[in-house]
Amino acid sequence: MSLSRKCVRTMLDLVEIKLSTIQVSDREDAREAAILKTCRDELAALLLRKAALAAAARTAPAPSAHAAH
Repeated sequence: MSLSRKCVRTMLDLVEIKLSTIQVSDREDAREAAILKTCRDELAALLLRKAALAAAARTAPAPSAHAAH
């Protein structure tokens, strides 16, 4: 399953909002905060990979008509 950059950015924003509002008062809250931090990191990494792939696609040379011969 592939997610668009817009979707990943939106989910990242939602996770960051949740992280900024969470108040850790017990182990369950601490566990939730840790999971959210992991989600934030994974979403950020996914966004970077998507940006790198898009940049590589833009800079890749067009296939040559002679390359098929």
